[in-house]
Amino acid sequence: MKRGELDTIDKQILYHLQQDARGTSSSEIAEVLGVSSSTIRTRIDKLERRGVIRGYHVDIDYDLAGFPLYTKIICTAPVPEREELAHAAREVNGVTAVREIMTGERNVYVNAIGTDHDDLNRIGEAIDSLGLQIVDEQLIRDEFVCPYSGFCTVDDSKV
Repeated sequence: MKRGELDTIDKQILYHLQQDARGTSSSEIAEVLGVSSSTIRTRIDKLERRGVIRGYHVDIDYDLAGFPLYTKIICTAPVPEREELAHAAREVNGVTAVREIMTGERNVYVNAIGTDHDDLNRIGEAIDSLGLQIVDEQLIRDEFVCPYSGFCTVDDSKV
């Protein structure tokens, strides 16, 4: 299977896992798709080995977990150092996600959580000391993750 070539069953497996990976069994997916649960397990294993499925992540309400401040820190990194600086930012205590952006001045986005403004200042200072230039900071009220509905579209030409 080539990069990006997923058949309808693989796409639908990904869709169902995105909805609730922990609470959805291979048997439940198999029943919806009309195939055996061993087929689903084999395909999930293959998707994991190929790196299509990179992991299973918990969706945390940081406010309820005691971290009421959730911020997106938008940074600029010199392009030759962007990847290295983005990886280094992941090590800062309080950072929950880092995104590398391919083009433009705002090319590294850092999500971070904190208990108070001093916490966010500490994180900002740590990110700055890495060599990332902070361009903007946005206090996030809430964030919602949803499954990509394109994985659920049936492509009859590949069935």
